[in-house]
Amino acid sequence: MVDLTRRFDVLVIGGGNAALCAAISARRAGASVLVLEGAPKFYRGGNTRHTRNMRCAHDAATEILTGPYTEEEFWKDLLLVTGGQTDEELARFMIHESKDILNWIVEQGVRWQPSLGGTLSLGRTNSFFLGGGRAMLNALYRTAEELGVDILYDAEVIDLTVEDGMFLSAQLKQPVGGKTEVRASTLVAAAGGFEANIEWLKESWGDAAANFLIRGTPYNRGTILKMLLAKGVREIGDPTQCHAVAIDARAPKFDGGIITRHDSVVFGIVVNKHAERFYDEGEDIWPKRYAIWGRLVAAQPDQIAYIIFDSTVVTSFMPTLFPPIAGATIAELAGKLELDAAALEKTITEFNAAVQPGTFDHTILDDCATEGITPPKTHWARRIDTPPYLAYPVRPGITFTYLGTRVNREARILMKDGKPSANMFAAGEIMAGNVLGKGYAAGIGMTIGSVFGRVAGREAAKNARN
Repeated sequence: MVDLTRRFDVLVIGGGNAALCAAISARRAGASVLVLEGAPKFYRGGNTRHTRNMRCAHDAATEILTGPYTEEEFWKDLLLVTGGQTDEELARFMIHESKDILNWIVEQGVRWQPSLGGTLSLGRTNSFFLGGGRAMLNALYRTAEELGVDILYDAEVIDLTVEDGMFLSAQLKQPVGGKTEVRASTLVAAAGGFEANIEWLKESWGDAAANFLIRGTPYNRGTILKMLLAKGVREIGDPTQCHAVAIDARAPKFDGGIITRHDSVVFGIVVNKHAERFYDEGEDIWPKRYAIWGRLVAAQPDQIAYIIFDSTVVTSFMPTLFPPIAGATIAELAGKLELDAAALEKTITEFNAAVQPGTFDHTILDDCATEGITPPKTHWARRIDTPPYLAYPVRPGITFTYLGTRVNREARILMKDGKPSANMFAAGEIMAGNVLGKGYAAGIGMTIGSVFGRVAGREAAKNARN
């Protein structure tokens, strides 16, 4: 039983990658640490449970990575996907620190496997966790427990006492050992975003948010973020910006995870409920563009779209939990999707006529493009003309939100007056908006969590000692 009568050096609120990296880092620096995970033990870890990989800079090929990925190339990729909406100082700091994370995370018990190929195209840039996100989490929890970190599950925080930028205590919903107050010298907020709070999403998205599916944990309701902002913490980020991908419309409302994501967009076309294309499906390499499709579908009528392809490409992408819907003809497929058959036939006929000769190669920006239609398909364009014809219905799948707390390179929270908090730090999704103003590239969320988690724990322990 955790003794809540004592005062801890570091209190970590959250239970995912960022929280555990912070807890381990603080404990290794000599601090007493308590982790409060709001979820039950089985569901511990937030969205980390559904992850597969992490993007880190490295100067040479390794046993698991096929080549170098320099800090400058990482920076250019981040600049591209965010459109410049990133704090360059913090982003470059994160990228530099990521080089060491590759080894540090292994020292905490996490194991890598060779990178996956196919449409992911990540063999050079991203390291994959052996056993996936849950195995990675289990390793971090095991290390934390062996180091003497105290952990409480079902530990929902309902209030924070903060005075003049200084954290004093947290209030638990349920008593532990007869106590509901947790006192600590420092706080690390690592409790995720507000993506599971549909009402909060509606404040910015309107009624469309009711049709969103939440890929990750239902426990990320943004309660800690909301409390901190109400206590004078400076916010950063746009509440409508988020990591949002196209996931199967048949997925559950919450916690569908990565097996509901579709990587087939580049092999076909995407149409809305009117059977009309609305964006270039071949704009760029998939890991740099997959996270735009959630927002694109969110902007369509009824927040629904359909990925259409034919039988020639069914083995070209990662299969998902749900099988494709099939039709022997375009008209039959349209009927099963409840789309206008004439409209879908017209869209596919016009697309096929616009496809130009080229050499198909999904691993590069190839020369297979369309000509004379809007929107174009600038790469990987091939005719859809071999039955059976197949489709996946998709909706916006929200992974995490970008509105969060402003921090500096010590992961220290900044207050509304611009001054650093006396003893509050943040890591992970709750501060991801400092790096991600918009857009996403595969694996960066885990990089943000690991780098700033490690920094937050180290700095919190130092703060507690002083």
